[in-house]
Amino acid sequence: MHKLLFLLFFIASGIQAQTALSTSEAASLKKKVQEQAQRTQTMTLDFVQTKHMEFLSNAVESSGKLAFRKPNMVKWEYIDPIKYSVLFIDQMLYIDENGKKSDVNLSSNKRFGQLDDLIVNSITGDMFQEKDFEITYLKAEEGYEVVFVPKDNRLKKYIGEFHIFINQEAYVSQVKMVESSGDFTIIKLSNRKVNQSISDQVFAH
Repeated sequence: MHKLLFLLFFIASGIQAQTALSTSEAASLKKKVQEQAQRTQTMTLDFVQTKHMEFLSNAVESSGKLAFRKPNMVKWEYIDPIKYSVLFIDQMLYIDENGKKSDVNLSSNKRFGQLDDLIVNSITGDMFQEKDFEITYLKAEEGYEVVFVPKDNRLKKYIGEFHIFINQEAYVSQVKMVESSGDFTIIKLSNRKVNQSISDQVFAH
């Protein structure tokens, strides 16, 4: 389970001195991001993930490719330093560890289901559910930062804060999740391609 949680904790950031958005600015940003999310049917990205853990002097870095297709298909394909893929389809999670395959039914586990929602929605930025999170909107150096603090105490045991960095085009450029232990993961997204055809083979399992 720890390994699975490690994979789910994909995150990113860089914290500068920040100014809170006004109520009207926050509403405008939220609308812009949600409109962009509605227009996005497919997306492919490259990512670099950096995991910072207190007991390690050096961060653990990995990289790979991400593919998204509406309504809720997301594949994280780790390429370096090891080959590993994590595929979310509906309420199922499929893991392929260098040919060794396994799956998890997320519908039977509320916590993993919440994490699944976080993963799918954070790709497009469409995750402004105020009933689930305390949300703070901030200005950042190259756009905006939105900080989510879970209200669910069970989820708080694993996730302390969830940060999304949004660029001027209203796309997510980085994501950050801080675990309750203080460890955190940073994922930087690049080479975004939107609404281009993605082969069904990408989501095969």
